[in-house]
Amino acid sequence: MMNTYEYTKPADIEKESMRIIEGELADRGIVIPDTNLNVVKRVIHTTADFDYGENLHFTENAVERVIAALQHGAQTDSGLTFITDTNMALSGISKPSLAKLGANALCYMAEESIMKEAKAAGTTRAYASMMRGAHEYPNGIFVSGNAPTALIAISELIRDGLRPTLVVGVPVGFVNVVESKEELFAVCEEQDIPAIVAFGRKGGSNVAASICNALLYSAVGTIDPLKRGWQK
Repeated sequence: MMNTYEYTKPADIEKESMRIIEGELADRGIVIPDTNLNVVKRVIHTTADFDYGENLHFTENAVERVIAALQHGAQTDSGLTFITDTNMALSGISKPSLAKLGANALCYMAEESIMKEAKAAGTTRAYASMMRGAHEYPNGIFVSGNAPTALIAISELIRDGLRPTLVVGVPVGFVNVVESKEELFAVCEEQDIPAIVAFGRKGGSNVAASICNALLYSAVGTIDPLKRGWQK
């Protein structure tokens, strides 16, 4: 039986997928600024959902500013920390890329102390986690792919003076999701804080991780999968 599969190596599959995505975006009349294109393509690559070509919103110069901050952190041995609201998002973030930048990623959600804090305060673990992250890493990158209460916490913290390097707001769901995203984006615009937010109900931990990876790959110069040591 003749093999009809033209692309079988990981790097070839990813590169061809990105080519197809870029072509379909053009066919749909969706124009993405070059600075944001790698983020949008990676999210679509993760989800096969072209709605993200229109519902991903970026504050002005968000991508450029975050890449510069990641690179600066590597140069000064003060790498940034990503704080996620799920261990799933944490597991999906590229650890080799973090290491190259002297950066780190963590999630407090499963810690017993966070469970106790949330119970005592009558909040969610995601809310308590963001509060902890803001205290320990005030210039961190805050990433929510699951809990709108994480975005509510971050919005409150920003109003109280928190100035994170970036907020990724892509929780998925039906309750408080749309409102928390729109509020966060407005607060970040007002305070000139970089933010990437998926408006509407769609999102998820996989989307959050893919946004982080697009930024990390750009910062370390490995958008091309071959440069990540993938099969040739």
